[in-house]
Amino acid sequence: MIPSSLPRTPRWLAVSLLSAAVASPALAQEDPIKVGILHSLSGTMAISETVLKDTVEMLIEQQNAQGGLLGRDLEAVVVDPASDWPLFAEKARELLAQEEVDVIFGNWTSVSRKSVLPVVEELNGLLFYPVQYEGEESSENVFYTGAAPNQQAIPAVNYLHDQVGVERWVLAGTDYVYPRTTNKILAAYLRDEFGVAEADIMINYTPFGHSDWQNIVSEIKDFGSEGKKTAVVSTINGDANVPFYRELGNQGVNAADIPVVAFSVGEQELTGIDTGPLVGHLAAWNYFMSVDTDANYDFIDAWIEHTGDEMAVTNDPMEAHYIGFNMWAEAVRKAGTTEVDAVKEAIIGVSVPNLTGGYAAMMPNHHITKPVLIGEIQDNGQFSIVWETPSTVAGDAWSDYLPGSRDLISDWRKPMACGNYNVVTGSCGGGETQEEATAEE
Repeated sequence: MIPSSLPRTPRWLAVSLLSAAVASPALAQEDPIKVGILHSLSGTMAISETVLKDTVEMLIEQQNAQGGLLGRDLEAVVVDPASDWPLFAEKARELLAQEEVDVIFGNWTSVSRKSVLPVVEELNGLLFYPVQYEGEESSENVFYTGAAPNQQAIPAVNYLHDQVGVERWVLAGTDYVYPRTTNKILAAYLRDEFGVAEADIMINYTPFGHSDWQNIVSEIKDFGSEGKKTAVVSTINGDANVPFYRELGNQGVNAADIPVVAFSVGEQELTGIDTGPLVGHLAAWNYFMSVDTDANYDFIDAWIEHTGDEMAVTNDPMEAHYIGFNMWAEAVRKAGTTEVDAVKEAIIGVSVPNLTGGYAAMMPNHHITKPVLIGEIQDNGQFSIVWETPSTVAGDAWSDYLPGSRDLISDWRKPMACGNYNVVTGSCGGGETQEEATAEE
């Protein structure tokens, strides 16, 4: 109780004191934790990215229903970079500098990630990247929850070679850094590991949104008609997949003759395609909607409830966001703060359940452990799992099959704290490898 003999506080001073209290750290901690969502909601990549925005929003709603984090609600801050790669950088800067988000979940293509990378490093942000990529990168500010090449591309090629007997290879991709670098790794792997001749490797690139596949599919048919078992390894991205698969059906290219294994086609992309002629073609991912686990069924039920669509499908990058979001939340709880440097330190070694019945762990190179699954397209747009690794595989940031990378390791723990430590020279380098710089040109 305030003694009555003390003078009353003037109204103007009381207002000033109240304003200061509201702005004080003690009360500011009640402000929401801002979660940035950086996914294309328009343009050629919207077919793949819109559902990832919706996934993060669902995860935020679920977290808030559980009491938020550190006693604070989470708030989604959504921007649309519109499949425009330079705009990704602008929107990332908007999220970090203006909106002051605590973390960003976003990007699909590697070219968009590379546009964002210097921004999150400059402003010391956190980016959780949920899509398979080409490797050849390790940033202190990025957590790669999608597959590295050794968690998708290499196992897929091994499956085709060992189980299907493939001898000729079509490496077909969209013309940007992920397909070019991945195909460079695969071409080297095919030559070095299986002795495949240059004449038995066909490489083709098309622009984003490419729609006229008649001539290319005809060339693939011709390439596969020379008496050797042939397969297509596809790094085609976005809505170009719809006319590509449609043209395969038009020209009678079936899985028995020339199987296609895709790295960027999942359940979401198949919703726009008549899958009847595509039955038996393949995809390599780390998760399929058809996985038979209680955790997966719970996730599917929550997704259907969130969308209000009984026909809604789930896919691999959605699971990657599920894993990444839960890893970030656990690291925040572990650190007791959303402060970026504390979260970066706390997240190494964090392990959370995946949707395939196991656990994903964050490794010191900012990649996670993942199972590898091969699935066959079914006529209902789902995948039947035909092969999987016996255990999870740790993501490798640097390829063992490129001369500029095979001597590099990434370890962001102190005291090393280096993304490209050369084990031969004993030094920490900087920047990208020459292979990746060439692939980007």
